Amino acid sequence: MPEATFRVRWPDGSTDACYSPSLVVHDHLAPGAEYPVADFTARVGAAMDEASDRVRAKYGTACTSAHATAAGVRSRAARFSADGVVRVLSIEPPLPGSTR
Repeated sequence: MPEATFRVRWPDGSTDACYSPSLVVHDHLAPGAEYPVADFTARVGAAMDEASDRVRAKYGTACTSAHATAAGVRSRAARFSADGVVRVLSIEPPLPGSTR
């Protein structure tokens, strides 16, 4: 199953690389886009739930890495106001056929 890494800049200017066990993160986040912290957290949670469901469908068990990514993002996001802005710097690899 293809996996991805998405790099983000938090409202304080710090950056993180976050793991996704699936390229589904492309369905929820866009490179270069900015999201309020609360929206970003919800999008990552939805993406990681979907990624974990894909892993469960293929391997028969939920993906603990997806849950860890969502928990890490929630923990980090709790340090900022809900309307602070998170910028998605990149998502690697790009989707096949993408011009990004």
